[in-house]
Amino acid sequence: MKSFFLFIFATNFIPLLAFGGIWGYDGQRNNHTRYVWEYKLGEFSQERYSSGIEALFRSFEKKTGKRLTPGEKRRAGIKIYTNSGSGIATPPALVKAVLSALKRRGFANDELFLLDLNESLLRSSGFLPPLSRRAKGNFFEDVPVYILDSKDFFDPIWYYDSSLPRYQGNLFSEGLDPNLEYLGRNDENRKSFLPKILLTEVDFWINIPMALDHPAVGIAGGIVNASLWNMSNRNRFFSSPANAPIAASEVAAIPELTSSLAVTILPMERYQFIGGPVFNSLYTRSEDLLWMSVNPVVLDALILSRLNKYRREEGFRPIGNRLPILVFAEKLGLGSADTSKINWIRLR
Repeated sequence: MKSFFLFIFATNFIPLLAFGGIWGYDGQRNNHTRYVWEYKLGEFSQERYSSGIEALFRSFEKKTGKRLTPGEKRRAGIKIYTNSGSGIATPPALVKAVLSALKRRGFANDELFLLDLNESLLRSSGFLPPLSRRAKGNFFEDVPVYILDSKDFFDPIWYYDSSLPRYQGNLFSEGLDPNLEYLGRNDENRKSFLPKILLTEVDFWINIPMALDHPAVGIAGGIVNASLWNMSNRNRFFSSPANAPIAASEVAAIPELTSSLAVTILPMERYQFIGGPVFNSLYTRSEDLLWMSVNPVVLDALILSRLNKYRREEGFRPIGNRLPILVFAEKLGLGSADTSKINWIRLR
């Protein structure tokens, strides 16, 4: 099975190994995937988020020897999550804290950027100014906000090629029963384009997902935010539970993407255990914790145990523990999903 998935991976991405990012391609990243940092916030205030991020970054830099400072590219990005609306979006206070920490390390406003998919959801989640101020540009804390659905940040060279059908419909209203149209081998709709800006144009980027259940992948957290929520033509995968975990894992494991992804930060301010990706406040829980790791797989495995716990308590069937998305991502070298082997670094 392992060689099968590696074969798909090797033949679906063009080109490979163009830029080494923060980790390079010599296995440095693998030396740190067992670490999970935890910071106890106490409260969800701007002050506590700022203290937490600074403590986490300092510990990361000391443990790994990697500095979150400007390098050759003099550019860093932050991939946030707003696809479920403001109810369960990446907290703006957390993003402010990350931006401030990076600015203290030498980045200027125009050397940083935020990235997500949809302009309307970014605006309703507090990352874009009101429409009355739209003429001043798309900025958050004087940092540019890039909208992937504008298609300005996809590059024709970088794409994931799949024979899955094109999705034609509203994923959230039609669930997993979309109207599909199968396409020919040469149709551009076979391709899901990737943001080149994260692949070759940054010294590093930071992944800040939110955690919630999802009918196609089981859990939409760190892996999915770095992959399917990061590409065009993505809904065709979300309409196919048999293929979505494979696509998400393969995209997340692209060498350029993993070599430049410094860390995934998972806020526990709010997570949802059933009904996702549509926000439902009745099925959310909250903990005053920040988790951070080089390895998004183990973060997804950790939060999965929380989701299953609350599903059982509320009388719902658990999602399961060894989800295909975790198995595939582990086999492709993204990181272990074995939470028993974590080396915890707990900070306050």
